[in-house]
Amino acid sequence: MAMARGGGNLEPAATKPIIRVEGLRKQYGKTLALAGVSFSVLPGETFGLLGPNGAGKTTTLKILCGLVRPDGGDVTVDGLSVTRNTQAVQRLLGVVPQGLALYEDFTARQNLVFFAKLRGIPRSERAKQVDDILRLIGLEEDANRRVKGFSGGMKRRLNIGIGLLGNPKVLLLDEPTVGIDPQSRRYILDSVRRLADQGVTIIYTSHYMEEVEYLCERVAIIDHGRVIAQGPIDEVRALAGDSVVLRVPVANGDVVDLDSLRSSISVPIEARTGELRFVLPEGSAQVPTVLNALVAVGLPLDGMRVESPNLETVFLALTGKALRDHGANGGAS
Repeated sequence: MAMARGGGNLEPAATKPIIRVEGLRKQYGKTLALAGVSFSVLPGETFGLLGPNGAGKTTTLKILCGLVRPDGGDVTVDGLSVTRNTQAVQRLLGVVPQGLALYEDFTARQNLVFFAKLRGIPRSERAKQVDDILRLIGLEEDANRRVKGFSGGMKRRLNIGIGLLGNPKVLLLDEPTVGIDPQSRRYILDSVRRLADQGVTIIYTSHYMEEVEYLCERVAIIDHGRVIAQGPIDEVRALAGDSVVLRVPVANGDVVDLDSLRSSISVPIEARTGELRFVLPEGSAQVPTVLNALVAVGLPLDGMRVESPNLETVFLALTGKALRDHGANGGAS
């Protein structure tokens, strides 16, 4: 399997992709949302589409499912062009949007039945599909409860269930675990794995690197509307060597001017709850500079260690910034 940095689109010659995204461009007013995005997805693969909010992930998915027309480029799904055969492509897809698409006054079963009708699923197949999906998403015992009484995690699971109606060949999951508790997140991730085991092709967008590392074989990283790296996860990780990580605790209520700190040391800073992490290449000559800057602003060093790269450190190495801003107990921003 070949790996590409940037917009290259590589896959095994013997395997024909089910999805080809080629040169997508999209502009909204003066904002260039996509600047030539290209990648491919293999049949039965779980493919990770990574990037921070505003990177272009959701726009790419909207084009893929025919909701937005690109200014340039095209997408083919199972050989069909989304710009020329929109409805035929849509019949192959299941879509789980980032925003919840549910009727809160309906029960879980009523929601599934309603969307099954919209999907055009015959009455003779509808009840079985709904029952099967309720079992898959773990809501069988809550099928007749109104959605307004569900937890956030249960709503997310039902949202996924609606995307599975019609037995789609391809499932698009856009940030499916946003704002839920760890137990619900684990349930959803395990459900996605079960779907992959059943042969469903999945595009999984997220800014949670650990989820993508758990689920995906290959990834594409998008930043500012461009693919900056793609390929098998192990090979993408190799784009960044080992890193020196300096950890600084940030107490609740502390206010840290990250913009000034970044400009003074020009080093990637990852803000997490309760701490700041400064990530530099191993052997970097900037380590003393960072230490002096921390002393100057009165931030104590809590530890320094060498870490092997994960997708988060790859993103830091390629873009100079963290994939997501965790904040530091409300103080860092």
